Amino acid sequence: MAQALGIDLGTTFSAVAVVGADDRPAVLRNREGENITPSVVLFSDDQVLVGSTAARTAATMPDDCVRFVKRFMGDPHWSFVDSRGTEYRPEEISAFILRRLADDAELALGTRVDDVVVTVPAYFDDARRKATLDAAEIAGLHALRLVNEPTAAAVAYGLDETEHGTCLVYDLGGGTFDVTLMRIAGGEFDVLATDGDRNLGGFDFDNELMLRVNAFVGERGGPDLFDGGVLEADLREKCELAKRTLTNVPRASVFVSADGANHQVQITRAEFEELTASLLDRTRTILESLLEAAGVGWDGIDHILLVGGSTRMPMVRAMVERLSGRPPEIGINPDEAVAYGAAVVADLTAAERSGGERRAGSAGPVSISDVTSQSLGVLAYDETTRRPVNVVVVPKNSSIPCQHEERFVTLQENQTEWLFEITEGDDPDPDYVVKLQETPIALPRGLPRGSEMKVTMSYDVDGVVHVVVTEAKTDRSIGELELDRPLNLERSDVDRMRSAMARLEVR
Repeated sequence: MAQALGIDLGTTFSAVAVVGADDRPAVLRNREGENITPSVVLFSDDQVLVGSTAARTAATMPDDCVRFVKRFMGDPHWSFVDSRGTEYRPEEISAFILRRLADDAELALGTRVDDVVVTVPAYFDDARRKATLDAAEIAGLHALRLVNEPTAAAVAYGLDETEHGTCLVYDLGGGTFDVTLMRIAGGEFDVLATDGDRNLGGFDFDNELMLRVNAFVGERGGPDLFDGGVLEADLREKCELAKRTLTNVPRASVFVSADGANHQVQITRAEFEELTASLLDRTRTILESLLEAAGVGWDGIDHILLVGGSTRMPMVRAMVERLSGRPPEIGINPDEAVAYGAAVVADLTAAERSGGERRAGSAGPVSISDVTSQSLGVLAYDETTRRPVNVVVVPKNSSIPCQHEERFVTLQENQTEWLFEITEGDDPDPDYVVKLQETPIALPRGLPRGSEMKVTMSYDVDGVVHVVVTEAKTDRSIGELELDRPLNLERSDVDRMRSAMARLEVR
């Protein structure tokens, strides 16, 4: 039977794992013999380079190299245009990374791979999740499901955990931050709450160091290194290296060559931590808000996991230890834990869909219950304020699969239509939520003003939202729809991109 892969599709690095014959997940090395693959894509003539080779070439060919694409998933206004004028959407670029990861896995396993489970940040919204599924399809892969990165990490940790308990996962990756609270009990993983910031990660810490170095060079008569070309790409590479160096030693140097002059900028760990204190504080605020909303104190948490390469920064561990009063768990690899957990989920999901049974790891059968990371609602009209208002139907952190309902009333006598607008977000002000869909629904004739309409909204484990509108008095269905996604690719675009990828060589 073909094996299903677990793929940690990261902002800066990605990894692949699979459950082996011993029922244990293991990371598969790529063709360079590395456990993790840089999420970097380089377009060169009729071939596409992905990984370490692309990363090493980024500074010399910045116009053909793209990285950090995960930050733009689900954004219909962003695209990358290479030096030949070819335009690529975020889904296409992520598909190149997924294809390379799957090809390397096939080399390691000696068999074809079709089925995958791909991880996403817990705080990814609907558009970004759908974009990730589209990327897998463009890559020629069958995505069994998506799984939240903190959930995957907890699954990897919980396989060896004999004691039950409440687990906090602090996940700071290259481009995103999530914090998730869950309960582990004998192979059952129940997510209680999740929160995060999809635009906060190691990338932003690099940016602060880049600004510091650029200012230093400018003060000494040097050029602006943020030129969008070779100088900026070189600056980012060297500042990222310096950040990693500061993880292990208290001082690092950044060497920059520009306009025929060489500059050496020394930075201490203390200076770097001061530069990025506001970023770390943003993670603390989200963390504390989550615990407050969940009604859980530090004394109610049994395990603390640090996940994501950026948690290697000493200040992260120090902050979490200071807040919690105890050190986080050390028996988990922050770079590989998410891939391990994804492999377990892939193995279990593949077995379920084929009608078989599988025991993944020493914990035995695994059950995962997740929650919604965003609220879903409907726009309505508030007669008191005479303004539109966002009414939440499925609250954030609802266990999935789930079903919720809310009631609304008609505004006019004999009203014949309702412009049904589905939203994503908590704020009652429509200006501060995302409008996901707008669909006119025909109402029965002859309804008096104030007639009740019941909206039932269900959310399944794959993130598919199904909505039924019924007349409350008669319980007659007057509208039924699945959530359309105007921010994502059309079906024809996915098919076209998949065909185009099949003609390219991904190395």
